[in-house]
Amino acid sequence: MRYFKKVMVAVLVFTGILPATIQAEEGAVVNVHIDVEVATLDHNLATDGTSFEVIGSLIQGLMTLDPDGNAIPGIAESYEVSEDGKVYTFKLREAIWSNDAPVTANDFVFSWQRLANPDTASEYSFILEAAGVLNASEVASGDKALEELGVKALDDKTLEVTLARPVAFFIDLLAFSPLYPLNEEFYNSVGDQYATAPDKILSNGAFVLTSYEPAASAFELKKNDKYYDADNVHLGGLKYQVIKDSQQAVLAYQTGQVDVVSLTGEQVELFKADPEFKTVPAGYVWFVSPNNKVAGLENADLRLALALAFDREVIANNVLKDGSNAASYFIPTNLANGPDAKDFRETAGDGPLVTDVAKAQEHFEKAKEALGRDTFTYSLLVEDTESAINVAQSLEAQIEANLPGVDIVLEQMPKKTRLQRMQDGDYDLALHRWGPDYRDPTTNLQLLETNSNYNNMNWSNDDFDALYEAVTIGDLVDKPEERWAAMIEAENIALSEAAIFPIYQKGSAVLVKSNVKGVDFMTVGTNRIFVRATKD
Repeated sequence: MRYFKKVMVAVLVFTGILPATIQAEEGAVVNVHIDVEVATLDHNLATDGTSFEVIGSLIQGLMTLDPDGNAIPGIAESYEVSEDGKVYTFKLREAIWSNDAPVTANDFVFSWQRLANPDTASEYSFILEAAGVLNASEVASGDKALEELGVKALDDKTLEVTLARPVAFFIDLLAFSPLYPLNEEFYNSVGDQYATAPDKILSNGAFVLTSYEPAASAFELKKNDKYYDADNVHLGGLKYQVIKDSQQAVLAYQTGQVDVVSLTGEQVELFKADPEFKTVPAGYVWFVSPNNKVAGLENADLRLALALAFDREVIANNVLKDGSNAASYFIPTNLANGPDAKDFRETAGDGPLVTDVAKAQEHFEKAKEALGRDTFTYSLLVEDTESAINVAQSLEAQIEANLPGVDIVLEQMPKKTRLQRMQDGDYDLALHRWGPDYRDPTTNLQLLETNSNYNNMNWSNDDFDALYEAVTIGDLVDKPEERWAAMIEAENIALSEAAIFPIYQKGSAVLVKSNVKGVDFMTVGTNRIFVRATKD
């Protein structure tokens, strides 16, 4: 049996600030820069970090995150775990939605069933299986009824979750957006308009939505006075502005229009001595996604030629210059430690895709012979942000210079369009990123599994799939050393076939006004958390 400490202690840990030390202006608004639009505020459908960030300010799950990214009590006040580690019983605190309806166990049941429902077509339905929830895969495939999903409301304030197997990171996942609650009565009243406007979404978190429409270039949140911990929320609200051009974003910062701004390229050199400059960690790995259904890209030698032909150090250090690190790997550094307490990357090394132009050209010759052609033209989808475009242009120049006969054509578009094109399979190559949802290598490896919702590459390898199954639901689940070795092998298989072309692990350089404090920057699940922020 496991219980949380007294609620007041948890609240002080959650805020990270004792009320007596607050010197900030109560009700102040923080103005926040983002460089892409929010794709959706529907937590069961969201897939991107910007959406997760905003949703996390509006809705809280069973757990939430402390400033160090550790799971701490959210709507769950306490929980018990069965001796076999498969049954979790959560006691919910007294909390209400922004329409005064109580937050109940059924709100979680309804949300999780909606997430698993094949009719919802959520790309994140897999997270229930990753969490080990009983019958998650069968429900998502339509083979079992929604009611057979391993989640039930014992009463309004008691939620029982049954797992198919013990999952070490289960509690951590409960702070992640797709598993947030949803009031069934409210959802049914708004239907497919859910989360498209302030009056079409409910909040049980620190803030409520006051202005928003899909693809909005600006929107606002204000403090939720009905939030159970409202006394420890010191901001009056958040104002988001979408500014894609980095120069315009910095100008907005300098003129006081935004308080938090991300920097790119040359700006880092200009501002790194500024006392308001800081570098913050990030877990995203950026890579090129090749569509294996496009003629030529099904050939592993051609993919390897493309993946080995560009210098990742040049992109990280000369193009981005924001603290990002060259990455020839897919599992990021500082994600998870193995049974020997060593970081995954320390054990796995850099992998087989370290830049090697000579080797790239060898693979290219093999590909040309096998495919019976000497020239290849591929489009590269890239979202219309300055940093993404700069990276894409560097890729284009390097690949074309090092592999004569390859022509890369850039296609710029909003991120939402890029994601949809990839999901539809309507692309050749795409500049894409993946951020970890939980602290285990499977959070990235699942992208590469044949039947993954996110395997837009259409890459498939039986050996990889067998290893992935073994470490997630198979006989290696409870064998830590063998499981860790299998995950290292699985990553190596994928990279050896250039299933993706890794480029860099994101590091972020930001400016934060000196009067804004307590913004938490995260490496897993969400980008930033403003719940504990203050503004003098």
